[in-house]
Amino acid sequence: MATPYATIGQPVGRAEGPEKVTGAAVYPADITLPGTLVGKCLRSPYAYARILSIDAAAARRVPGVHAVLTGSDIPEMLVGRFLRDMPVLARDVVRFVGQKVAAVAAEDIDAAEEAVQRIEVEYEELTPVLDPLEAMRPDAPVLHPNFMSYTGRVPGPQEHPNVVARNTWKNGDVEQGFREAAHVFEHTFRTQHQHQAYIEPHASVLSLDTNGRVQVWINSKMPFQVRQQLAEGIDVPQDMVCVYPTFIGGDFGGKGSFMDTHVAYWLARATGQPIRMVMTYVEELMAANPRHPAVMTFKTGVRADGTITARQARLVYDSGGYAGFKPARGVNYGSHCAGPYKIGHVQIDAYMVYTNHVPCGSMRSPGDPQSIFASEAQLDLVARELGIDPYDFRMRNLVRDGDVSPLGHHWHNVMGTRTLEAAAQAAGYHQPKPVIPGKKVGRGVAIYERHIGAGTSVAKVVVAPDGTVTLSTALRDTGSGFYTVLRQIIGQELGVPYNTVRMEAWTTDETVFDTGVGGSRVTHVGGQATYGAVQAVCQKLRELAAARYGWKAEEMIFKEEQVLVPGQPPVRLAELVAQSDGPVEAEFTYTAERDEHITAFCAQIAEVEVAEDTGEVTLKTFTTAHDVGTILNPIAHQGQIEGAVMQSVGYALMEELQYDEGRVSTLSFGEYKIPTTGDIPALRTVLVQSESGGPTPYGGKSIGEQPISAVAPAIVNAVLDATGISIPDLPVTAEKVYRALQAQTASV
Repeated sequence: MATPYATIGQPVGRAEGPEKVTGAAVYPADITLPGTLVGKCLRSPYAYARILSIDAAAARRVPGVHAVLTGSDIPEMLVGRFLRDMPVLARDVVRFVGQKVAAVAAEDIDAAEEAVQRIEVEYEELTPVLDPLEAMRPDAPVLHPNFMSYTGRVPGPQEHPNVVARNTWKNGDVEQGFREAAHVFEHTFRTQHQHQAYIEPHASVLSLDTNGRVQVWINSKMPFQVRQQLAEGIDVPQDMVCVYPTFIGGDFGGKGSFMDTHVAYWLARATGQPIRMVMTYVEELMAANPRHPAVMTFKTGVRADGTITARQARLVYDSGGYAGFKPARGVNYGSHCAGPYKIGHVQIDAYMVYTNHVPCGSMRSPGDPQSIFASEAQLDLVARELGIDPYDFRMRNLVRDGDVSPLGHHWHNVMGTRTLEAAAQAAGYHQPKPVIPGKKVGRGVAIYERHIGAGTSVAKVVVAPDGTVTLSTALRDTGSGFYTVLRQIIGQELGVPYNTVRMEAWTTDETVFDTGVGGSRVTHVGGQATYGAVQAVCQKLRELAAARYGWKAEEMIFKEEQVLVPGQPPVRLAELVAQSDGPVEAEFTYTAERDEHITAFCAQIAEVEVAEDTGEVTLKTFTTAHDVGTILNPIAHQGQIEGAVMQSVGYALMEELQYDEGRVSTLSFGEYKIPTTGDIPALRTVLVQSESGGPTPYGGKSIGEQPISAVAPAIVNAVLDATGISIPDLPVTAEKVYRALQAQTASV
């Protein structure tokens, strides 16, 4: 797309790239303070068990071991992001395989691991609850009998002792809508645990200074929340905790929590030395915070002409043994699942339920890949029963300008039909499908809309007397490229090369608050904070130039590190700033609430080949169309699209944390399969320009989470088109398809 800007919209490379490829970028595991000890945890081998006794005497005798702690050695405090339901170290009971039972601090990893192995724990194994529907039965074991005393729970009574929270979104009267329908369809779908599969595991370094202040280096994208969560969990004021910046080696939603910092604090207290804790990938796959599995039942009413009258969804999310890693209070997952359709009657009931699986947390577009898979897969089943093409069925029901969304919102400049049309044209959706001996070929479509993120961010821009420009922010680099985009904004406004702008990441002592990275907010909120700061700097520079040279502010242009005025000799930026009393600087705070009038659409079409003899599904082509505003960096924008698509291809076709009696059995990337380059289909990206744009600087829209949620249903719908078989549970493996094909053949 053409752009009127010098820097914004240009396909520039990552300014932070050289730091990473040369090893200059510092990650938490790189932090080495004098006297640093290694922290390791003993983890539960049982999904559900009572702890009868712990004997750590042999562990304490291991040479090089400085401390061994159990739950009885530290205060009885519960921790969590919002709901505080998780002990730092288990005391009387363990609720998932991998729960931390004891912790060791030693001089090296070998001594720490040997000490962990020498801790003897006697357990009484209990029968675990491994299905969220079973957990909601009246006779199910109560996993958290003290739940009503937990800090951070949703006020009010529990619907069931194992239900963490329930949320309902509704509009109209679904029973009335079903009475208006000629046909009512009901289907149930299931999804699996998916790990974020970032390169860098969770890691942190914690130290206590001479005044008892807690210093933390952690790969968390939300440092102010970590400060609060750690302070509350160790019962100190927040100003006694400082979180220092580091790079983050991949996030995808999973790096927003405190993880091991409470354990590290108590080990540091016990030893008087800094503690470094780095999870192994076995620990990551066993005990981190993956995407929630879900069981989802959709009921949809339609008239004889195919217009939808009502949709009802019951979404049951598997929280795992605890709910402390949730990014919000209660359950806010699934509100998009009615789809962007004209439906007068909608009700969505979402439940978060305790089980004895690994505690789940946040992953890219939390809650939506599950519920959109179920929602969009059901629509193809409905369309098939009605004899309507799935594309036509959607076009008949999509919200248009002037319509009301299923939950009663009035969206501006609704781009759903244009985006779906563009996807279909690029994919050749209406063209004849190829005929391949031994293969069945199908095409599937799905559509999704997502809001633009909101929050608070602070930025400071400083121009030094030598012309050096520095951007300060509390936002942490997660690897998505927004450090480059923020520099581009400054480069555009100040007329300096974007890759010469220095980045300075603040500690939590150096600014009041920042919401952090996530929720499709950074380019909007962080971008507007940066834009506001650099605009304020430009205004100060104009005033300085006006006073010095008598120029009119409205005639000044910042370009090529100079201040230009028609008919006047250029003045270098450094020369102008040098005439001030010091650096020219400005700080700007930007806060935005979520705007329900603005949304962004994504329409996706998959073409698959299904081997008739084995059931193997091969994704041949994938078309992804996006409703966009101004694209600030085309390379980063496309990278977000391709990365999200492939993450969801893994979700649809192969990725799954598998369990054996409550124990995760896929404890390496040899067993937990993620897509490789050989799994990448021919990918077509279509960008559909929205005239109204979005709320980011220069009118951009979010992209980080938009491409992920419709991928799985597009693939499942393509398999349905090819074979007549719908797979209701992810991932769509060859074994599942083969069994379904065999059953189909046997029934003929």
